[in-house]
Amino acid sequence: MTTPPSPPVADSPPRDQVLGPRAAAVLVFGSSAAVLVVEIVALRLLAPYLGLTLETSTMVIGIALTAIALGSWLGGRAADQVDPHRLIGPALGVSGVVVALTPLLLRTTAEWAAPLLLLVAAGTLLVPGALLSAVTPLVTKLRLTTLAETGTVVGRLSGVGTFGAIVGTVLTGFVLISRLPVSSILIGLGTLLVLGSALVGWQARRLRRAPAVALATVVAGSLATAFAPGGCDAETRYHCAQVVADPDRATGRTLVLDGLRHSYVDVGDPAHLKFAYVRAIASVVDTAFPAGEPLAAHHIGGGGLTFPRYLATARPGTRSLVSEIDGGVVRIDREQLGLGASAGIDVRVEDARLGLKRLDTDSRDLVVGDAFGGVSVPWHLTTSEALSEVRRVLKDDGLYVANLIDHGELAFARAEAATLTRVFAHVALIGAPADIGLDPAATPVGGNLLVVASGRPVDAPAIQKALDARETGWRIATGDTVTAWTGDAPVLTDDHAPVDQLLQPHRTRTVR
Repeated sequence: MTTPPSPPVADSPPRDQVLGPRAAAVLVFGSSAAVLVVEIVALRLLAPYLGLTLETSTMVIGIALTAIALGSWLGGRAADQVDPHRLIGPALGVSGVVVALTPLLLRTTAEWAAPLLLLVAAGTLLVPGALLSAVTPLVTKLRLTTLAETGTVVGRLSGVGTFGAIVGTVLTGFVLISRLPVSSILIGLGTLLVLGSALVGWQARRLRRAPAVALATVVAGSLATAFAPGGCDAETRYHCAQVVADPDRATGRTLVLDGLRHSYVDVGDPAHLKFAYVRAIASVVDTAFPAGEPLAAHHIGGGGLTFPRYLATARPGTRSLVSEIDGGVVRIDREQLGLGASAGIDVRVEDARLGLKRLDTDSRDLVVGDAFGGVSVPWHLTTSEALSEVRRVLKDDGLYVANLIDHGELAFARAEAATLTRVFAHVALIGAPADIGLDPAATPVGGNLLVVASGRPVDAPAIQKALDARETGWRIATGDTVTAWTGDAPVLTDDHAPVDQLLQPHRTRTVR
């Protein structure tokens, strides 16, 4: 007895129109990888405006998953109603154009029409994500010829698509972003998608003018991106970075990270401190330790290395170890901000929490925390566990000084101060009187403020005198004032540190 042949799939394409296995795998692999590349790079594009926060990440991931679901569903329906050969090329081409124009669209919107940023961001993620996700069901329809191979074809293409997504994720996170500007990644990806559209059209003998028009659009968008607002001198792993010369001081330079004035460096006079919060840190340190005495210091966050340079000048022989997670910023320090001429400064490209663990117990006179930005805060550096590591590496009379940025009700700053009081015996606040509870009638303005923590008492009168001498306009609060100011603020722990939520209601693009 012979087995009858399997019946053909209803409405399946003729054999001469069935897509080859290699071409099918390439299309599914490439489109799936492209979706993840766009998703990860979008986080980098939005970070300067929305912060690299839990909310931003959740939004981008949610939109990407919505696009994948929508594209898979609609792509499957379309494949049953229209010849998939007619749809794959346009899906790739339109996706390529939108992807290539994404840097221009997002940066222009952020600068000129900020309230529309979320809407534009959603569109630039949703459109290419849905179109690229539609490629898999379209290709699947072209590969199916009999019911007997349905499971094999669907399973194989599903696996290929998943593998493509994995490769896109790993390639972007470990290779592309570390070597290329995000705008170049998206423009290059968009170009590849448009070329893929043209190739599909040529193979299907449906090559028309559309791919040429799409490619011309990509080229024009690429040129426009170079002149779009919000551009960078350099795109590092974590920041959009610029170095701006001070028109009033020949040797003055401002390091701008993600639109924030992060550090001011006078390459000719490191003792010149422009930002008020840096002058306040200097006031605390110069009061706590004898003048000119060299220190063993650790700096959490580097930026332009303003304070390590100051210590090297004001206290010759000081050894400053800096944990800076962004190697691109360190490169800028060396190439544009004269780091090579600074003695006694050792910069390690590392996560500061891991860097703390490598330090010996009782090995530092001073730890300076300056890794918190106005739109992005590494929460794992704010917890009681992280601060216990700071306490461990400090000597008995050592000092921890941290720069915080917060606004509105200062919920994050209060929580961080409350956390410090659980770890250190003595905690002080330094900032504008309205912000630290010394002027209850005034509404807090927010911005920069310092927390000072130590195992020894803080000499508040001496520090206030130094603050006045440096014309900071800031005051210092200790004791019951700090307790009343923190109130019932939560203590941050590794298990529960809702830093993004504490900052979110009043997150803004702060000028430090």
